[in-house]
Amino acid sequence: MGRRGEVGQALVLAYGGVVHAVQLAGGWPPYPWVPGWLAAYFVSLTVLDPVAAWLLLERRRVGLYLAAFILVTDALANGYASYYLPMGAPASRVAQAVITGLAVGSLVVAYQARPRMRR
Repeated sequence: MGRRGEVGQALVLAYGGVVHAVQLAGGWPPYPWVPGWLAAYFVSLTVLDPVAAWLLLERRRVGLYLAAFILVTDALANGYASYYLPMGAPASRVAQAVITGLAVGSLVVAYQARPRMRR
């Protein structure tokens, strides 16, 4: 797979950071329909997503771990929002499935890319 996995993840994370920034720009609170702890998590992705993307592009091993952590916890958070909150809609379940696929992919990339990354 080479560098494509890391670059692909960096693009996904950069996109996620932009999405969360746009949601923040839409007004406060950006996620009024979710519990406070979940809103805080989603807001934190505005910073964490681009940081992880940058670390991946810098070929830092910590970027692999941060990316995997973000994508796995994002899949869990979106699953909770989609299936357990009253605002969960069928379209959100499709998005949650995509994020889950990205999370699994991040684990594969972390496993394969770890030896070529700098500490």
